[in-house]
Amino acid sequence: MEPQLLHSVTDSVATVVIRHPAKRNAMTAAMWASLPPLLDALAADPDVRVLVLTGDGGTFCAGADISTLRGSPLEAQRLAVAAEESLAAFPKPTLAAVRGHCVGGGAQLAAACDLRFAEEGARFGVTPAKLGIVYPASATRRLVSLVGPATAKYLLFSGELIDTGRALRTGLVDEVLPEGELDARIAEFTRILASRSQLTQAAAKEFADGRADRDAHWSERARESGDTAEGVAAFLERRPPRFTWSVSTSGRSGSAT
Repeated sequence: MEPQLLHSVTDSVATVVIRHPAKRNAMTAAMWASLPPLLDALAADPDVRVLVLTGDGGTFCAGADISTLRGSPLEAQRLAVAAEESLAAFPKPTLAAVRGHCVGGGAQLAAACDLRFAEEGARFGVTPAKLGIVYPASATRRLVSLVGPATAKYLLFSGELIDTGRALRTGLVDEVLPEGELDARIAEFTRILASRSQLTQAAAKEFADGRADRDAHWSERARESGDTAEGVAAFLERRPPRFTWSVSTSGRSGSAT
């Protein structure tokens, strides 16, 4: 079966599936390279309000396909970093749904999502020390921001795998679900995200990721959008709000003026 990234859009939720069953969904060079243009297309789709990244079957992603490292390890890493950065820059909420192994490049992708929900029994590891690879600075900083320097060093120095209990305690994952309940929780939570203000989400994502020069920009977007007035009116009238501001129709949040 050809390694590939599958995608679908249902009820405002885009789902991207990592599929390479012969190698536990390991990412090939072609798969890394295909992720940024796919994300660009989904970001521009006004029907998409949330993105879920997951793996086919019982594994999230076992990392990079090691056979692709024999030719040009630096090129393989460049592709992985570009994919990770594209996912981190996706202007709408992103959620990794993790089953089984989430290791190496798989953990790199999961960490680049805004949130991570995992099924009990999942295992997480950051394994460059097993291969003599220098983990990228951007990925290292992102890992430290999630779990703190001590846990990041534990993972990077040892390459050891940790279970969902430790991943939850250290902040690597946000929720752990019993076996068989992950899909229902993902469906429930993405419905909640899709119903909320994209304006709030886009601004919060920028601020939470450390951007500090956009207060005036987002204040102006709030004034123009009418979302605040709609949210207040909906609350007072006891009805669901009908927010109209959209990342897709307003341009990527990072490039909007």
